Amino acid sequence: MTDAAALPGQPRGGVLTGPATARAVNVLAPNPSAMTLDGTNTWILCEPGSDLAVVVDPGPLDDGHLRHVVDTAEQAGKRVALTLLTHGHPDHAEGAGRFAELTGTRVRALDPALRLGDEGLAAGDVITVGGLELKVVPTPGHTADSLSFHLPADQAVLTGDTVLGRGTTVVAHPDGRLGDYLDSLRRLRSLAVDDGVHTVLPGHGPVLEDAQGVVEYYLAHRATRLAQVETAVEDGYRTPAEVVAHVYADVDRTLWPAAELSVRAQLDYLEEHGLI
Repeated sequence: MTDAAALPGQPRGGVLTGPATARAVNVLAPNPSAMTLDGTNTWILCEPGSDLAVVVDPGPLDDGHLRHVVDTAEQAGKRVALTLLTHGHPDHAEGAGRFAELTGTRVRALDPALRLGDEGLAAGDVITVGGLELKVVPTPGHTADSLSFHLPADQAVLTGDTVLGRGTTVVAHPDGRLGDYLDSLRRLRSLAVDDGVHTVLPGHGPVLEDAQGVVEYYLAHRATRLAQVETAVEDGYRTPAEVVAHVYADVDRTLWPAAELSVRAQLDYLEEHGLI
C-alpha cells in the first residue's frame, strides 16, 4: 500500500464527507464514476460564528443530494446565502437552478448562461458573506469558464476540476486549451508560494495538504505527456485516436475518450508553437 503522504499533494485519508477546514465542509454527491472519482464535492463555506453560508458547486440534478446540502447547513445553524460555480460541467452545475429554488439564492458564475441574478464572477472579485472572504482566481484550461476560489483565512483554494484530489484532470478540448491550463497551474503555484496556500479543496477526490507539491506534479505530468505526444507524432501516429492508443496504452480504456480530448488540446498546442 502506498503512503498517502508520498502521493502528489499528500491526499488526506478518511471519510470524504464532512469538515475539511475551519470554514469548509464537504457534502459528497452520489455520482461516482471513472470521471468523477468518488463523486462531486459540494462545498459549504461559512465564517465561524456566522449563520450565513456559501455553497460552491451544488452538483448534479439530484434532489436528494441538494436537500442533503441544505439540511447539512441548517443542522449547523446556517442559512445558505449564495451559490457559486467553479465551471459549467453538469456534475458541478446541473443542480444549481433547483438548488437556487430550495435556498432562494442567487447563482454566480463566470458564464452568463449559468447565472441566476445580475451578478457574475470575474478575476479579482472578492466575495464577502457573513464575514467569510473568498477571492476569485481565473483558472481556465479544463474549460474556458473554470474558476478557483481562494479562501485566505484557511490558507486554502477550491479548485473545481483544475486540480483533483486524485489523479489528473482533462483539458476538455475544444473549450479547454492547454496553454491556458498551464498558465492556470502556474497561477495556483503562485498562490502556494507567495500567498501561503497549502490546502486544496478539489471538485473531486480527497483534500490535499500540499498545494505546491500537487501543482508541481501536474506541471511535470503535463510536460511529460506533451513530450510523449510530440514523439508519437514524429513516429507516425497522426490521428488523436492513434496517439491515445500509443501514449495512453497503460490507462483504463474507459478513460480513452476523455484522454482524446486532452490529446487534441496537446496537438493544438504543439501546432500553435510550431513543434509539429
